[in-house]
Amino acid sequence: MSFQAYQKASTRVEDPRSTEYRLFAQVTRALMQASETDQIEISSRIDALDWNRRLWSNLGADCASTENKLPEQLRASIISLSLFVSKYTSQVMRGTGEFEVLIDLNRTIMQGLAPQPTAANSAA
Repeated sequence: MSFQAYQKASTRVEDPRSTEYRLFAQVTRALMQASETDQIEISSRIDALDWNRRLWSNLGADCASTENKLPEQLRASIISLSLFVSKYTSQVMRGTGEFEVLIDLNRTIMQGLAPQPTAANSAA
């Protein structure tokens, strides 16, 4: 592999936080689109809700692992949110909950995952 090819490949690698942000953005976009579709478009609505539920389920399972290095309180909070998303998603599927609650939750998480300006960048 040439040095230039290596440089190009290394710039494509993103840190886990960026990957999580990107995934939340994709899922949230799908939820937003699903929320705007006609209620008879059940398939697209259910697909977006299921994708979001699976994302949160995986986060909860990861935080339940003893190998997870996040602080215990943060892990507990993520597990609680995962359980909430699972239950609330069922309400949205039944028509007794609103997409906006899930969208707002994801947006809040995305704000926490967003790249933070460094001291050098904020001084410029």
